[in-house]
Amino acid sequence: MSQTNSAENTGHHLKAVMPEQLPTEPARRTVYSYGVRAGDSLHISGMVAFDAEARIVGEGDVAAQAEQVFRNLRAVVEEAGGGMADIVSTTTYLTDVTDAPVVNEARARHFTGAVLPTHTVVGVAALARPQFLVEVSAVAYLGGR
Repeated sequence: MSQTNSAENTGHHLKAVMPEQLPTEPARRTVYSYGVRAGDSLHISGMVAFDAEARIVGEGDVAAQAEQVFRNLRAVVEEAGGGMADIVSTTTYLTDVTDAPVVNEARARHFTGAVLPTHTVVGVAALARPQFLVEVSAVAYLGGR
């Protein structure tokens, strides 16, 4: 279920992207949108391993968490009318950077186009919940869709 909000005093039209298959409570409680469309750009919040009921998928298992993270990322970009091939940039946050090869395996299953998005990996001391091991934010170009 998407919602639309016009930005005040800027002349720009912004659209919040809130897919039904992602939980609404964490976003409402912490006051954010999963994605915000601004013209042809889609900015996607850091996706974590939540399922639709806000349960953590793969607690203690970075491979399972990475799969859920990329499924959630896909849900946001598809809700906005795009696909994984439209993602131009990602930032991956890891509580243990030695998990990067495992996350890259999941990434390779979800990004299969001829042009792959840019990618930055950042090691962090912690994420929003101690059970989260990986988080990925992204930017997509939707080209007028």
